[in-house]
Amino acid sequence: MRVDILINKNKELPDGAAAALERELSGRLLKQFSDFRVFVRLGSQDSLSVLGGDKDAKKRVETILQETWESADDWFY
Repeated sequence: MRVDILINKNKELPDGAAAALERELSGRLLKQFSDFRVFVRLGSQDSLSVLGGDKDAKKRVETILQETWESADDWFY
């Protein structure tokens, strides 16, 4: 499964935020999926793409991403 996350480059993010999100999300996804790759990049808009997974997998990834993003104060600093 491949997880692609694009973050709007116009958002004000701290230096290293994309790389930190990629690491944290990978650790959390590893608890539920055995075969995946995560890519976090800056782009023109926010988007999430899950390739190679079923609908249930995409919903689980969305939930994990939301939880990860909302808890950034705990793991980013």
